[in-house]
Amino acid sequence: MPKVLCIGESMALFVPGEPGLPHEVRTWKRTIGGAESNVACNLAALGVRSAWVSAVGDDPFGRALRDEIGAAGVDVRAVAIDPARPTGLYVKESGAQGSPVRYYRTGSAASAMGPDLLGELDLAGADFIHLSGITVALSESCRELVRALLTAPRGGARISFDVNWRPRLWQGRDPAVLAEFANLADVVLVGDDEAAAVWGVADPAGLRELLPDPPTLVVKHGERGATLIERGADGTDAGAVFAPALSVDVVEPVGAGDAFAAGFLAATLRGDDPRTRLRSGHLQAAVTLRTHDDVAPPLPPEVVAGLIDADTATWSAARLTGDGMVRR
Repeated sequence: MPKVLCIGESMALFVPGEPGLPHEVRTWKRTIGGAESNVACNLAALGVRSAWVSAVGDDPFGRALRDEIGAAGVDVRAVAIDPARPTGLYVKESGAQGSPVRYYRTGSAASAMGPDLLGELDLAGADFIHLSGITVALSESCRELVRALLTAPRGGARISFDVNWRPRLWQGRDPAVLAEFANLADVVLVGDDEAAAVWGVADPAGLRELLPDPPTLVVKHGERGATLIERGADGTDAGAVFAPALSVDVVEPVGAGDAFAAGFLAATLRGDDPRTRLRSGHLQAAVTLRTHDDVAPPLPPEVVAGLIDADTATWSAARLTGDGMVRR
């Protein structure tokens, strides 16, 4: 049984296969894009049993997604094949400062998922169910699926919810439901820039007031680091813990948040202390920042071992460079 069920849409992703401005590029590389499958693939690479639950079209893109995500070590048995709707796709114009994307996902197979999916899943057998705000925005039925997952009996399974704000998906929709859903989760991950855009509040203390119920709240501050606010055994917050991010020569940032979520969840499942859990997220995000793809292999174990427990000065002096080595 997978320890983590990751539920949400994945699409065929096209990234430039050669240098040049987008209108000049003639060769494109097809890969995989999707927040939840990114988390599942990262978890599998970290040695955590994971499953991706979704729907794809009965088309070459859908079969490729299922096969490639499965080849990454992810359980894909719960991925439905929809004979009537297509697999979504998107195009990413990669750059170190940002990556504009163009989505072609309206009417996709995954957008037709709904709360009836719960009857097909063994939620109580998982340690975590991972969801994101992207699924909430795909369709009314997807929104009700997320609501059902957050409110249904699920045994000992905890829900992690990554806000994953995508403004284009919310045009004409009210994003207020994101706070409602996040407040029902056990672990919430949100970038301070996302929180500012959606809720008008970005500091960890203000976000804790907005989201008082989740036992664990992680606020990501981009290249600065991340803050963890967590409820102690006495039911009160134990105090905020901040961990700086690892310095990285960035190639392209998309996918780093999903990698962070996977690293953090993997460390949480191990029962690691707060700083180690945040650093585990930063280390996994760092390798994704070094690639045009949304998922990258973890750092070598000896590099992780040399950094995860390092003192503050050693951690701050480390940098992930273009050759994949960390230098001090």
